[in-house]
Amino acid sequence: PRLLSQFFFADERVTRVVAEINGLDAELDPQQYLVLLNQLHLSQAHLLAILERIMEECIPTQRHSRDYMVKFPEELLVDNLGNHMLFAAECLLAGTFPEVEEADRAQLRPQARNLLCSLELVRTVLREQSLSQPNSYPEPVRAVLVQFDRLFAEFELSYVSSLVAVKSPEEIYRQQEIIVLFCETVERALRLGYLTQEMIDGYEPLLMFTIPRLAIISGLLIYPEGPLSLEQSPEEMSRVFSPFYNLLKKIRYAVGNDGCDHGAAGVRDMGLMLSPHLRELLRVLSVEELCLLERSLCTAE
Repeated sequence: PRLLSQFFFADERVTRVVAEINGLDAELDPQQYLVLLNQLHLSQAHLLAILERIMEECIPTQRHSRDYMVKFPEELLVDNLGNHMLFAAECLLAGTFPEVEEADRAQLRPQARNLLCSLELVRTVLREQSLSQPNSYPEPVRAVLVQFDRLFAEFELSYVSSLVAVKSPEEIYRQQEIIVLFCETVERALRLGYLTQEMIDGYEPLLMFTIPRLAIISGLLIYPEGPLSLEQSPEEMSRVFSPFYNLLKKIRYAVGNDGCDHGAAGVRDMGLMLSPHLRELLRVLSVEELCLLERSLCTAE
């Protein structure tokens, strides 16, 4: 059950697989090489997972901040991101990473080298500690863990920033506004009986469609000054909704343009801005009709 003991055996597995890879001619046996490479990735991921638990136990208040991860695209936030970082660092040092521009590679290589050297030091120190006092973490052990955690975070931010466009502070703020809108929408839907707490607690799949639909209505009518405000330009709107700016504009003018009485009386004045086909399809909504619309949006139809 001791984490240092678990680390020792996980480290042994990594060392054994690396030795097998080094003793194999990849050109003569490419299939076995791929098998060993996959084993290496799996054993490294297991080693990193244990190391993460050790750092949480040993240096919980000295961890380097990971707040920068809110800037990353959601598709990058996977469980094995740390293993990808190590693999990228190894490839950068080996000069086999064409996805990164040469200027970025020159900047990333020293960071990759420092990270991998720090990892080797951590492995050595933790192996020795596991064989001597596996129940304690003296100050030298804490120091190398703090250094590794910092170098890992710095490399992770630099590497991801060189590959993809990370979110700006403005985009993060807009995303937080969307989160608030969705929360306000859910609270209102519960109050009006469109949703039930049981649906939310049970992760009802239909909510993935219902909540965004209701949020559009809320953003256009109930909170017109919020993140779906059409007084701003598409560039100022969150990327979640900016591609649909013109469509949102048509919806707002069709369902209401003042956000106060839910009656959309202004649609008659805005009629010239809508095609005749839209005018035929969309109706001026009373409070009762708005309620009917929102209830319809809560169905699977």
